[in-house]
Parts: sequence; structure tokens; C-alpha cells
Amino acid sequence: MTRELLILRHGKSDWSTGQVDFDRPLKSRGKRGAQRVGLWLRQQNLLPDLVLSSPAERAIVTAQKSCKVMGKNVEDIKTDPRIYGADSDELIALLQQVPADVRRMMLVGHNPGLEDLLMDLSGGDVPIPEDGKLLATATLARLTVECEWAGVNLSCAQLMSITRGASLPKKFTFPEHDSSELRERPAYYYCQSSVIPYQLREGKIEILIVSSSQRNHWVVPKGIKEPELSLQASAAQEALEEAGVEGEIGEPALGTYYYEKWGAECCVHVFPMQVNRLIPEEEWEEQHRGRRWVSPVKAMNVLKQQGLVPLVERLVEKLNSEN
Repeated sequence: MTRELLILRHGKSDWSTGQVDFDRPLKSRGKRGAQRVGLWLRQQNLLPDLVLSSPAERAIVTAQKSCKVMGKNVEDIKTDPRIYGADSDELIALLQQVPADVRRMMLVGHNPGLEDLLMDLSGGDVPIPEDGKLLATATLARLTVECEWAGVNLSCAQLMSITRGASLPKKFTFPEHDSSELRERPAYYYCQSSVIPYQLREGKIEILIVSSSQRNHWVVPKGIKEPELSLQASAAQEALEEAGVEGEIGEPALGTYYYEKWGAECCVHVFPMQVNRLIPEEEWEEQHRGRRWVSPVKAMNVLKQQGLVPLVERLVEKLNSEN
């Protein structure tokens, strides 16, 4: 059985943060490059059975960004610390341990190890681009391997293609990978989930509002629905991160509202959340935001997204009818 190896170098990283090499994050450009590669793989029907990544920040985020656009669960991504800083021989030894039932795998890592691996596996039969960069950031090499993974060695593979994220279309198809409409971000960005956190104190309803990341207006937790999560689970994750709260997500949703971003409309599904735990300030991931319990009337007056107003009203009606 012919096997395929996809070699993906991490996206463009940000050197300005001053962080150590292992923790260096991706730039926005690097994230988009990884996403474009993921869409290209989906469109070419080249989804990997196994994704193996370096645990370095810029590599694992590259793997996650590409997998989300492919529609693959990021929880299935495997990391191996040996990839970080590995040379070609070490990467070959790692490939020899890939399970035999894997037909196509994607290896996400770093230069110079990946470039050397590509040259060694293909027997050096690789055209060098004019700029001299064989595997630029967010570049994918696709090889066919005519042996078992355990037999991977020098000159065992044939290079099929090298695809640079920077050379792929800048926009993303919507709503499916084969649709004709194009948008500025991957399709899943435009489906979002949110919660209206509430508590009952002395018989009165209180709504928890949080300040925006720039602290210039009031919001409730909201974010992109992660492809691998349900709307409710994604909303609960946003509540924990943005508001530092845990609780019970009610069903069904209170409703939806729309707002403009990334050149199109985002649809936000809003759920009620009865808060049962307020994370202490020192443990709250985004404590710079600030949070405040207010009355429903106050919440409706100060929330930036006016599409939330009828949903807050609906929540109040629902709670009053239950009590």
C-alpha cells in the first residue's frame, strides 16, 4: 500500500515578543498561511489520518489552525518533543514508529530538519525555488512512500508537490470547501456562540457583564464556535476564558443575533448560563477585562451589541415564568 507523507513547516512566527524560541507565537500572517494550507488539503481530499507536531507554540498552533479548516478534531493532534530541534536522521527514526495502519500522515515542525528530511527521503531530487527557500514558513511538501513506515529510509519517497501557503488564494470559501463565495476568514469563524451569565440573588436576576479586551465597552462572553465542539461547549469555554465563570448552559438557545466582521455577517447563537462558580481573580485567564453583576435593565442599557437586548428580555421572561 502506498503511503503519503505531508511535511508542513510552521507558519511565520513573531520575533518581537521577546519570548524564548520554544514559546514564540505565530503572527497573524502565520495563522492565515496555516489555514490556507488546511483549506487546500481539504479541497484536494488529502486529509491526514495522523497529525504529528512539534510541541513548540508556533508548530502546534500551525497544526491546530490547519486542522480546524480541514474539519479535523484538534484533540486528535499528537505532539512529540523529539521533533523540536530534530535533524533528518532523528525524524526518519520517528517516522519508522508510525502505526502501520496510517495511510497518510502530516508532520509539522521546523527547519532545517524538515528541509533535510525532504531532501533525504526524495534522494535529493527536489527543485530549489528561485528565492532559495525550499520550505518557507507555512509550506507543505507532499511525498508518496512506497514502503511500510517501519521501512522509511533514504531515497524511499517521491516528491509529488510543494505548496506554499503564501501562494494560495488569500480568501476562504464559504460556507463549504467547494463553495464559490469567498470571505476574509475560514468559514467556521462566522458561526459563533455566546452565553448570558446570570444568577438569582435574593430573588432577583443579575446578569454578569465583562469589559471588552480593550476595556472600551461592555459585552457578554462570545467567540468563534470551535469546529470540534458543540455550540454549547464552545460557549462554555468562552465563558470560562472571558468571564472566569462556570455554570449550567441552558437549552434551547435564547436566540441568535448578527453583526458585521471580517467583511461579512457573523451569526451568534446565545445560550443562558446559570453561574455556579466564579473563578477567583488571580486564576482568571483574562482578569484584565473586569466583570460586574448588574440588573437586566442595566445590562440592556450598556451592552454594545443591541442584538442582545431582546435575548436578555427573553431570559428574564423565561426565569420569571419558571419561578
